Amino acid sequence: MQARLNKYLHMKYNKFGYGLCAGLFACSFYSCSSIYMPNVPSAPMFTEAGEVYVSGNINTKANVSANLGVAVTDHVAVIANGSYVDNRSNIKDYAQKMGEAGIGYFTRFGRKNNRVFEVYGGYGLGNTSVVDKRSSTMGQAVVETKDMDFDKVFVQVNFSSEKKDALKLFGNRHDIDYGTIIRLSNMRMKNFAIDGLPAEKEDNMLIEPVFYTRMGLGKGWKLQYTNGMVFGFKSNTYLKAGYPLFTLGVLYKFGGK
Repeated sequence: MQARLNKYLHMKYNKFGYGLCAGLFACSFYSCSSIYMPNVPSAPMFTEAGEVYVSGNINTKANVSANLGVAVTDHVAVIANGSYVDNRSNIKDYAQKMGEAGIGYFTRFGRKNNRVFEVYGGYGLGNTSVVDKRSSTMGQAVVETKDMDFDKVFVQVNFSSEKKDALKLFGNRHDIDYGTIIRLSNMRMKNFAIDGLPAEKEDNMLIEPVFYTRMGLGKGWKLQYTNGMVFGFKSNTYLKAGYPLFTLGVLYKFGGK
C-alpha cells in the first residue's frame, strides 16, 4: 500500500502545484481590499516521529505569522499557527489576530526518497478591525469602521522537495527546499459590525495556493521565502479574496529518533 502511494505521489508531484502558476500569475494583476489577511500555513516537511518545527515570518504589511508542529508518530503530526498585525497609516488602520490548530498525515516519496507529502485539517479563530480614514482640514477623519469575529475550517495539502548542497554561496554549500501548499478554508463571520452597528454577515470558501523556497543555514536553521494568493468562491463585499502573500522568515527544525 505504501509503495503504491509513493509511486502515485511521485508521478503527480510536478504537475500538482506548478499547474497553478499560470493562474496565479494572471490573477496577481487584480487587487481588492478584503477584511481578511491570510497567514503563512505550516509546511513542516516531517520525516519521522519526534521532530519539532518552529517558524516565524513577516510580510510587507507587518503581519507576523508563527508556526509550530510536532511529529507524534512516523506518519501523524499536529500543528498550530498564529498571526498578528497592527498596521496604521494615514488612510487605513488594520489590525487582526488569528490562531489555528490542526492534525495531519505525512510521508516521504520519490526515487531518492527526498520528497514529502503532507495533508492537514484544522480549525481557527480570529478577529479583525479596520478603520478607513481621509484627510480633512481638522486632520485625519474616520470614514468607516469595520469589526469582525470569524472562524474557519481548513484543509491543506503540501508537496515538498529537498536538495542537499544544491546552492553554493560565499564558498559554502547550502541545502535548498521548495514546495507547494494548497489550502482550502471555509471562512465564516461570527459577528460583524460597521460603524458599531450590526451588519449582514458573510461567509466564503477561500483557496490559497502558496509556494515557498528555503535555504539551509546550518544546524536545523533555514531561511524561507513565501509567495501566494487568495481566491474566493463568492463575490462578497467584505470577506473576499485579496492581500497576496509575500513573506520572509526563518525556521528551526530539530528532534527525531
